[in-house]
Amino acid sequence: MRYRTTIDSHVFEFADLKQVMACASPARSGDYLAEIAAATAQQRLAARHVLAETPLKQFLNEALVPYEEDNVTRLIVDSHDAQAFASVAHLTVGDFRNWLLSEGADTNALSALAPGLTPEMVAAVSKLMRNQDLVSVARKCGVVTRFRDTIGLPGHLAVRLQPNHPTDDLRGIAASLLDGLLLGAGDAVIGINPASDSMQVLGDLLRMLDEVIQRFQIPTQSCVLTHVTNTLKLAEDGAPVDLVFQSIGGTEKTNRSFGVTPELLDEAYAAALAMKRGTIGDNVMYFETGQGSALSANANFGVDQQTCEARAYGLARRYKPLLINTVVGFIGPEYLYDGKQIIRAGLEDHFCGKLLGLPLGCDICYTNHAEADQDDMDTLLVLLGTAGINFIMGVPGADDVMLNYQSTSFHDALFLRETMGLKRAPEFEAWLQRMQISDAAGRLAPACSNAMLSDMGTLKALAG
Repeated sequence: MRYRTTIDSHVFEFADLKQVMACASPARSGDYLAEIAAATAQQRLAARHVLAETPLKQFLNEALVPYEEDNVTRLIVDSHDAQAFASVAHLTVGDFRNWLLSEGADTNALSALAPGLTPEMVAAVSKLMRNQDLVSVARKCGVVTRFRDTIGLPGHLAVRLQPNHPTDDLRGIAASLLDGLLLGAGDAVIGINPASDSMQVLGDLLRMLDEVIQRFQIPTQSCVLTHVTNTLKLAEDGAPVDLVFQSIGGTEKTNRSFGVTPELLDEAYAAALAMKRGTIGDNVMYFETGQGSALSANANFGVDQQTCEARAYGLARRYKPLLINTVVGFIGPEYLYDGKQIIRAGLEDHFCGKLLGLPLGCDICYTNHAEADQDDMDTLLVLLGTAGINFIMGVPGADDVMLNYQSTSFHDALFLRETMGLKRAPEFEAWLQRMQISDAAGRLAPACSNAMLSDMGTLKALAG
């Protein structure tokens, strides 16, 4: 297939579909760093013209990363559901955009279609969309997951309680944990990024979280975000592992840089299922991703960073995860330079993941050397809340003292819930009411009536 178009008597030609995709992408620093971005606004417009006229089925015939050389490509191609794809197989990328924005593309239709879409297809159509289009379509996608509570119901927003500490001090973690619970956070997961790789420390963190959850009968799940091989060892040693965490990317080479293969993930997935720790569901995996990870590993193969990110979702889909978190601004300004690029990337990631049938959340964040600030994060927070994001982060003061980056706070989640009328996971909300942390309307109750504060001695004991 030839990729060319004429604009104002100027002929634009593209070598292959990979170049069309890269040049059609909104401007971002990572693609310029990789030297694959459009050189001019005219070339970007031309690439979008070409992409709009490209048949969706072309993505099944022309792999951006060769099938023979990449196990993520093989997984995407081999697991493609041709029957689900049939309803849109006749469309071009531009026609597909128009259909997605139509009333015919409702929640049921999008859910049925998801197995028939490839990551490259959803990445392609996102490049033709304005920010409001990404919000509009993602809002129609419903993805619900369960372990000890129900995440992703329409009109709901969950929060990952992230009580990190620079030395993994249990008392410091307990203080942040209590802070988050009293502010109504933690229904997505209580997840710690450990500073240490010590198996003793990792085990202590897991046991402390499990004791809090069991002591107070909290309908949530815990996770220590260490490498999947460490989690497997912990599970083998009898540690209370709820969710298996791993960072993943969109190419085989990227995942090898993380020390991960599909076979290893298969093993971890089977081990987590075998533990049967979920009470109402068996979604046991938690993945994190981020635009730029493939390029930072020199593993992007000339594919633009947003398409590489969508391909990571193609890998995640194999494991029916409870949570997927795009840590959108964490990798740094080399890949997403400023607030405008971070906002766009967050909307793209959420759109692509939801269209593929995945439970997307977002760490709405930036590093301190990026050209971004908390006002930019507020903008993305409101846009993603409108788009139906499954979960966001809850970090004390929005400032992670271990990872040294800026995220969203417990109060940001309160703002979004109050402003948009969003509820917590129903099982978690019922628990908050039993503990007198919130009232029947989901509003925080006065601290003096709080049943959890009355049992502070228990929490102190758990923290040593």
